[in-house]
Amino acid sequence: MRAVWLREFGGPEVLVPGDAPDPVAGPGQVLVEVAFVNTTFVETQFRAGAPGPFRASLPVIPGNGVGGLISAVGAGVDPGLAGQRVVTSTGGSGGYAERVAVDAATVFEVPSALSLDAAVALLADGRTATGLVHAARVRPGDRVLVEAAAGGVGGLLVQLAKAAGATVIGAAGGPGKVARVLGSDAVVDYLAPDWTSSAGEVDVVFDGVGGAIGTAASGLLRRGGRMAMYGLAGGAWADVSEEDAEARGISLVRSIGGPEEMRAFTESALAEAAAGRLVPVIGQRFPLEKAADAHAAIESRATVGKTLLVV
Repeated sequence: MRAVWLREFGGPEVLVPGDAPDPVAGPGQVLVEVAFVNTTFVETQFRAGAPGPFRASLPVIPGNGVGGLISAVGAGVDPGLAGQRVVTSTGGSGGYAERVAVDAATVFEVPSALSLDAAVALLADGRTATGLVHAARVRPGDRVLVEAAAGGVGGLLVQLAKAAGATVIGAAGGPGKVARVLGSDAVVDYLAPDWTSSAGEVDVVFDGVGGAIGTAASGLLRRGGRMAMYGLAGGAWADVSEEDAEARGISLVRSIGGPEEMRAFTESALAEAAAGRLVPVIGQRFPLEKAADAHAAIESRATVGKTLLVV
């Protein structure tokens, strides 16, 4: 089968197309014919060799989220799963390929009203955004700041916070990204020197950038506010200590739940999307063989919404 290999850590160019053995569905597994592959900023960090949640010995086929049709099932798996459209995580590797074998318990059937590419776009970002809004206890009347609001998670956070009754300020970096923020009540450019004055005080901050941007955003929180820190696209976590937060009466959200909660958040995101209440933005698509170009685009901050690989 066709796949993309990572044989050494480095820049996007180290992602090289090649052949790989066809996987086989073992006991308790299903074989998925991949149509779309999710790509994330975390995967670019893994490729570069930075510390992160994924660990693997090289060479490896990277990729942690895919969608496609189940073509075969292993021993002990319901044969009726064959032919289902599903999305699934792969456990951290193997996704940049034409086929993957995964545990049957990890797949999510895609609702009939939802396109497969939209479901893949929601696999990681949808559960993250749903879990963050739940953990931050967004309530009617809250003022909510969403950083990186033109991105995959950020765009979904805007929609979910609005649905919860909040007033949403979308924050993005640069005029191009600001113009692509959809659905918020106001938009600010966090690359502008006075951006915090434009944003004003808030009850909730969703910090997907970290670094100086996240630290500045934390200063906008009213007493009793909540700050959910889930990303470090700025290169480091926001500088907000537990002690400082406690002194200001601010709750810090650093985790949104375990495996059972994450599965429930994924199912909720897919159901909301199938009902038309949650719409992912797929800003870029690249052929599987151009995974290096996809990584380069993500790292250059040139992307909007979700970036998918098309098999």
